[in-house]
Amino acid sequence: MHKGNPEKEMLSSTNTAYSDVWQSCLSRIRQQTSEEEFTKWFKPIVPLDFDGTTLRLRVPNESYVSHIEKNYIPFLRPIIHQLFGLKTRLRYAIPRVDAERQPETPSFSGTNSYAAAQQNAANIKNPFIIPGIRKIVIDPQLNPNYCFDTFVEGECNRLTRSAGLAVAINPGKTPFNPLFIYGDSGLGKTHIAQAIGMEVKQRHPDMKVLYVSTNKFQAQFQNAATKGELNDFIHFYQMIDVLIIDDIQELAGKDKTQNTFFNIFNHLHLSFKQLIITSDKPPVELKDVEQRLITRFKWGLSTQLLPPDYQTKLKIIKSKAVKLGTELPEDVIAFMAQNITANVREIEGALSSLIANASFLNRKITVPLAKEILKVYVKYTRKEVTIENICKVVCDHFGLDEEKFNSKKRTREIAQARQIAMFLSKNHTKAPLTAIGSAIGGKNHATVLHACKAVTNLMETDREFRGQLEEIEKKILMK
Repeated sequence: MHKGNPEKEMLSSTNTAYSDVWQSCLSRIRQQTSEEEFTKWFKPIVPLDFDGTTLRLRVPNESYVSHIEKNYIPFLRPIIHQLFGLKTRLRYAIPRVDAERQPETPSFSGTNSYAAAQQNAANIKNPFIIPGIRKIVIDPQLNPNYCFDTFVEGECNRLTRSAGLAVAINPGKTPFNPLFIYGDSGLGKTHIAQAIGMEVKQRHPDMKVLYVSTNKFQAQFQNAATKGELNDFIHFYQMIDVLIIDDIQELAGKDKTQNTFFNIFNHLHLSFKQLIITSDKPPVELKDVEQRLITRFKWGLSTQLLPPDYQTKLKIIKSKAVKLGTELPEDVIAFMAQNITANVREIEGALSSLIANASFLNRKITVPLAKEILKVYVKYTRKEVTIENICKVVCDHFGLDEEKFNSKKRTREIAQARQIAMFLSKNHTKAPLTAIGSAIGGKNHATVLHACKAVTNLMETDREFRGQLEEIEKKILMK
């Protein structure tokens, strides 16, 4: 019986083992790359041997070495280390060319895994600068007005703000990577995202921070692809320390851009760089976006911005008024907070319109003026004002019994209260004068006209009376 060579059998067993491990590596690589990338750059690689510390891989030519080192080392390194061991060194073997064997090319070893992938930043094209400028100056594209100091905190946004501040303090080193912020339009997604960027620049001045909308990213990608500068485009974004992408839902259906963003995302995330992404919907509801991207969006923290509650709206209105240099009466602030159900952006627009109109018309900012002006700009809950309600408020204000108010008594106090009720009914209801007179003391339309004229004259000559009338009017409109 023939007896086999034990050493040869052991070597054969070892070769089979590392070949199986390499197949596991390929399975993981396939999950993190497109089918086209995998077929072109990884499928042709053949494992030659592994001695416990050095893994030799045969590649078709030198261009493979260059491309893999430039684009895939950040996510390839942890896979190799996890499956083959932390001390694994990677070497490439290139086939003979013109009867001379090319020297093996070393790759990463230990903590020096990025050495072969280092790029000369001065040669990378910055899509944010004018062509022809040689030196790269990365403008973060941030609005200084969007900072944490101007972001009004409330129950509707507290989690997002807290997570954002944690990210700004220690970018790339928290579990919130990526930080995915979603919510309806106008709730402050862009504000909080840029506030994180501003805070990072203050705390870490040397970090490269960049804010870019998805639409701009897409336009830059198309421009780079057309000019054959796609590698420069990708390398530029791979240089960023904190990347803020706004409105990621705009990537829907753009397969090539998604593939490029996928590679940028992988590189930054594996390099412990921070990603901040905003969207109008949570990751699971994004349509026409690759599943591998959606999976990565869910790696960190997804946090929702909700419409502001009443207390938060009060804070927002007060804060914006101070910024506009105007002090608003408390009742006007309360009126706006109670009636405007729109988002933060519309609250700001409505407030600006109110202040501008008050200035142009040279009128005092009051609840009636707010109601008059804001109905043009925002939708708010309209409460019907009736003659009955007006009479009740007038009686409450003067401490009158409603029965006496409607009686035939003509004391000065009752007569003036009726005149005020008639004046306010004419201004705030659509009832005809005859109906107003009939409901208030059984009078005719001529009496109502006289009452309105008398009240108008008193308002022009008696400041105390005018203040009293405005107070009653506020109660009617707020009731």
